[in-house]
Amino acid sequence: MFLWGTATAAYQIEGAAREDGRGVSIWDTFAHEPGRTRDGHTGDVACDHYHRWREDVALMSGLGLNAYRFSIAWPRVLAQGRGEVNARGLDFYDRLVDALLAAGIQPVPTLFHWDLPQALEDRGGWLNRDTAAVFAEYAATVAGRLADRVPLWITLNEPFVHMAYGYAMGLHAPGHLLLTDALPAAHHQLLGHGLAVQALRAAGARQVALTNNCTPVWPASQEEADLRAAEAYDVLHNRLFNDPLLLGKYPDMSAYIPTLDFLRDGDLATIATPIDALGINYYNPTRIAAPTADGLPFADAGVTGFPTTAFGWPVVPDGLRELLTGLKARYDTALPPILITENGCSQDDVPADDGTIEDTARVAFLEGHLAAMRQAMAEGVDVRGYFAWSLLDNFEWAEGYHQRFGLVHVDFATQRRTPKRSYHWFREFLKAQNRTQNTDT
Repeated sequence: MFLWGTATAAYQIEGAAREDGRGVSIWDTFAHEPGRTRDGHTGDVACDHYHRWREDVALMSGLGLNAYRFSIAWPRVLAQGRGEVNARGLDFYDRLVDALLAAGIQPVPTLFHWDLPQALEDRGGWLNRDTAAVFAEYAATVAGRLADRVPLWITLNEPFVHMAYGYAMGLHAPGHLLLTDALPAAHHQLLGHGLAVQALRAAGARQVALTNNCTPVWPASQEEADLRAAEAYDVLHNRLFNDPLLLGKYPDMSAYIPTLDFLRDGDLATIATPIDALGINYYNPTRIAAPTADGLPFADAGVTGFPTTAFGWPVVPDGLRELLTGLKARYDTALPPILITENGCSQDDVPADDGTIEDTARVAFLEGHLAAMRQAMAEGVDVRGYFAWSLLDNFEWAEGYHQRFGLVHVDFATQRRTPKRSYHWFREFLKAQNRTQNTDT
């Protein structure tokens, strides 16, 4: 069965930041520090999904989804990251899973979507190798409660973004500015993934995946310096997180560090524990030029000549086809089935006087990217699912509530949900897919 769904993340939608025994996450800390987020916005309330989850499941059911990717808040289950389990936190996800199944929607939980318990960050976070083992303990705890009803699990969401924005550039929680000294956070996330795969399977999980944010990398020119810079960026953004996972080895990292002194015997075998699918989040290509000053071995040259989202990101649907076929060419038989676990765009969605939201640019975005996915499949890429980002407008990390990605508009003052034109378009699209599937069978 092809999975058609939407995706969300716990800190971006749940709210209830201090309710029912939930502990403090690095995003709670970061968002409350002055100057960290736009206009000082926090996820304290977000979409209040913790209380309004029944309404949100009804929206999913009305959309006609057969899958829903959400994340489990680590500090809601283990307030200190390990130790005493918060039963009320697990109860919430237990109820959500049962409601999804009752609606005919397969739950696809992600165990880590950037909301590390602050207690673990206080001991070094992902810079501390011990966090990998603690993550596996957490995975076992959650699977022990839910694996009997959840067939597919995702360990990590976008470890590149968490490492780069959270540890290297200080733009996301935990807010460190370490540049290449952040690379141990990449390795420890991958190690945690491998250990979690083993723990999940021991607890009865049937299928396990990891989600990477990947981008096609375009050199700014065919000059040798730009080609070398593009290769260096591809290594950092894409291959650093795919090669160990799929090939059991790291790419050449000498452009960044002389030795991988964080690597220990047996780590790569653990990281390369076989997975059942690779999640791919795609938003846009990246154009890279040679560096203009000392520092990193590349410079972002910007992708121009395409429409842009409200975030300023270029809209390049064929980049998805290029990315998927490129993965197939690079990894060949080592590449497992692919799930498009995020794909979407932010737009300046303003309700009309009659309350409707005519987000026609988002409809065009979805049409173009779904066509590109279909083309990649026609070229031999084994894609098994597509999850639109996102079900709801939500807390968009450092941008606060200024970027709207949802198929459903959220008035954050009243928490009123209003399906946009894109919601209705996607609903009709899914109806057509169901008709085609029924005809084929």
